Amino acid sequence: MQWLQPAHARPQSNTAGRAIRSLSQRLKEEMLRSFGAAARSAGASHLKGLPHRGDGVGSPAATRPYQVVEFDGHRLDIRLKVVVRDPLGFEHEFEMERVWLLVIIDVCTRVVLAYHLVLAREYSRYDVIKTIEKALEPHRARPFTIEGLSYGPQDGFASQRLPELAYVTWEWMKLDNAKANLADDTLTALCEFVGSLVDAGPMYSPDERPYIERFFGTIASRLSSRLPGYTGSHPRDLRRALADPKGNLRLYVSLDELEELVEYAIAGYNGTPHVGLNNATPLEAMEYFIRGKQMMVTWLAEHHRRTLCLTQSARRCPVRAYLDQGVRPHINLHGVRYTSDVLAASTRLIGTHLLIYMNADDLRCVRAFLPDGTELGVLDAQGAWRVVPHNLKLRQEIRKLKGQRHGSAMVGANPIEAYVQTKLEQARKTRKAAMELAHAVRLLASAPTVRTPVGPARPVETGMAASTGTQTAAASPMVTAVELAARAPVRPRKLSIGTGQVF
Repeated sequence: MQWLQPAHARPQSNTAGRAIRSLSQRLKEEMLRSFGAAARSAGASHLKGLPHRGDGVGSPAATRPYQVVEFDGHRLDIRLKVVVRDPLGFEHEFEMERVWLLVIIDVCTRVVLAYHLVLAREYSRYDVIKTIEKALEPHRARPFTIEGLSYGPQDGFASQRLPELAYVTWEWMKLDNAKANLADDTLTALCEFVGSLVDAGPMYSPDERPYIERFFGTIASRLSSRLPGYTGSHPRDLRRALADPKGNLRLYVSLDELEELVEYAIAGYNGTPHVGLNNATPLEAMEYFIRGKQMMVTWLAEHHRRTLCLTQSARRCPVRAYLDQGVRPHINLHGVRYTSDVLAASTRLIGTHLLIYMNADDLRCVRAFLPDGTELGVLDAQGAWRVVPHNLKLRQEIRKLKGQRHGSAMVGANPIEAYVQTKLEQARKTRKAAMELAHAVRLLASAPTVRTPVGPARPVETGMAASTGTQTAAASPMVTAVELAARAPVRPRKLSIGTGQVF
């Protein structure tokens, strides 16, 4: 160590104390030059308590509903299991990894607007966007299969108790600097689609987002710590030892049971008196501002409501064809060929870059546009990818498995079924494989109803009157896949059955 004092003033190590006190005093002076260095030397993981600046930077103080909302993720401290049934009907149980709980909460009324469970080690930008979608859409009541669970008279969600709050947007969203939160797709969905401002604060700073952190503490105390398999807040937590199932998978909470418990706990939180609201429930506070004081809120545009698909993103893909092999024009997107009757017959489009709008929740088909903005139509995936519903994450996992040495058996078979079978064999050995198996089974069980992404909005042409139903549909600002697939109702026919044999 280079000392700043002259040689005669340096601590001498030939004394009885070996200059320990002098060295200690000098080290304290060096560490106390900055608060950050001193706090980290004392064992602090993060810094807090810095006074806020009054220069108007950041989100304002929330004085009305939907003015400021907070978003964050919390990893539930519960050991879970996934239950899978084989073709013969027998149940197989595997322990899986812990799941993430993503939540959006309103600061003014403390109402939890939406939540989303993520079956992965880390949540991605698509999970953040999915939570935003759930906060905009009307909440659907969930049927409970666990005996004793039901919605109370004061429980529920904002859009469930107050239907006029469906598709209401917020002004500010506070979140941390996680990569998934600041991804381009996430910021585009927040700023351009929702029209919200983003206040990104540092990670591991509970004082920056105190309301959602306090909510996670409530979930841990009222839900996680009361379930078997609770991991505790630290390795020496006594509740961890008391809740240890001793390896008995029958005592573990299954994924389906956890979804019902989380729904029940959050709905009950919205209907429980809150100390910060003068013992009023969050839903009562929301109703007081919206219906009592008639606070103004902002709704999402009508054409965006019918085509709510924030996870759609555009890609530019070249049209490829192999004339010497007789392969018709197509595009390649994430390792799968897409084509249609129109594209397969358009030889002039070979080499042209198409604008492809894909829905990351369902990649069975995409929507294609020419460089000048003309719509080419819907392109379907080829092979088994067109039949079985899957999202982008599942396809990436399947492609990753194909590249490994154990993925050679997947060639020529249904890739999704082979992936599920492979993960079923690996689930007995690793919890990661059980987590991926649970994600795949959950996705296949809840296939989305809208397969095709909507693409960019079409401007409404003025000055042209629509005389027929076809012209009216063409002049609408946005056409959904459900509207395109609508058909005339079919009337049942009555069949007459004879009285017996005819001679």
